[in-house]
Amino acid sequence: MSDQRSRCKIDKCNRLDSNNAGSNAKQQNEGVKMDRVEYEKLIIQDLLNLHNNKELDINPWYQRRSVWTTSQKAYLINTLFEQKPIPTIYIRHSLDIDAEKSIREVVDGQQRVRSVLEYSDDAFAVKHPAYPKKVKFSQLKRTDIERFKLTSLSVGYLLGATDEDVIEIFGRLNSVAKTLNAQELRNARYSGEYKQFCLRQATKRLPLWRNLNIFTANRIARMDEVQFISDLTYNFINGLSDFSSPKLDQIYKKYDEEFAEEEDMERRSERVFSQIAGIKPEAIRDTIFRRAPLLFSLCLVLDSAPRKLSSTTIESALHAIDENLNSDIPLSKRRKQDTEFYIACTASTQRIKQRGVRDSYIRMHLGL
Repeated sequence: MSDQRSRCKIDKCNRLDSNNAGSNAKQQNEGVKMDRVEYEKLIIQDLLNLHNNKELDINPWYQRRSVWTTSQKAYLINTLFEQKPIPTIYIRHSLDIDAEKSIREVVDGQQRVRSVLEYSDDAFAVKHPAYPKKVKFSQLKRTDIERFKLTSLSVGYLLGATDEDVIEIFGRLNSVAKTLNAQELRNARYSGEYKQFCLRQATKRLPLWRNLNIFTANRIARMDEVQFISDLTYNFINGLSDFSSPKLDQIYKKYDEEFAEEEDMERRSERVFSQIAGIKPEAIRDTIFRRAPLLFSLCLVLDSAPRKLSSTTIESALHAIDENLNSDIPLSKRRKQDTEFYIACTASTQRIKQRGVRDSYIRMHLGL
């Protein structure tokens, strides 16, 4: 009965609103809630038309100013070129009675909308899968321009929303439900060339992570495999180094706009992971090399090896190393290099000293 009374009250308010404009404002102040949200597809050409006709407000009073970097904007446009989804844009749809036109106010998605508008104005260049180099909008072929302008965006229209409704929705959409780890923060902060390279490499190796039990589904969800690739690439470029979150931040920033070493890093990564994929899975999955720090060391050794090694050579070495580490012989009675390797695998595994010990030990067993 309470639900029926509530519905009758709302219906009564709506009838009064339709009969009296002054009553409309009064009813809004008394708490008439937003009517509904309608989800539709809006192609980019229509978005451009709305902006050009001044029917799209991308800077309402509660919005922050444009804060995205050029690399973040380019990443968004590249995502559209790759035909991958982007988050829904929320727009408050209302009427300007005096001007007799619709007004659409961007509640959430201002940076995405600005990126589309600015790219269409030739403000920056973007990677496109069909072009060898970054291209501005004016450099696209006619068919690619058409394809871009016909790209559909998901839009949620807030109908009958008051300022109070909009502020509440804006706050909810921009709240963070979990504490981000270092790599998630890095991923949120940067959108440029180094980030995109590491994301592609990590995604490309997903079957390997799963097949070899390197990262669990939860750790992949928290981007551990992306940090692994980020750190590995850092070491490819700079040589054997400590793990350092600030240094990873720095290299993401350094190569945010351009990553000239990308082609070389792609080649070296492929060389390393093709060798790992070529050995029997149990040589890693059933040994200590399923642990990320040990696999990391193996990758660096394979990268710096003067030649590609046979699968048999790698498998034999990994099993021998695993047997030595898990030996029943007390540490005090083991060979010095075996003891040092054991310690390097069990304490402070990300420091350069321990990485150096593992590097030398793996090389010795591979005959390098």
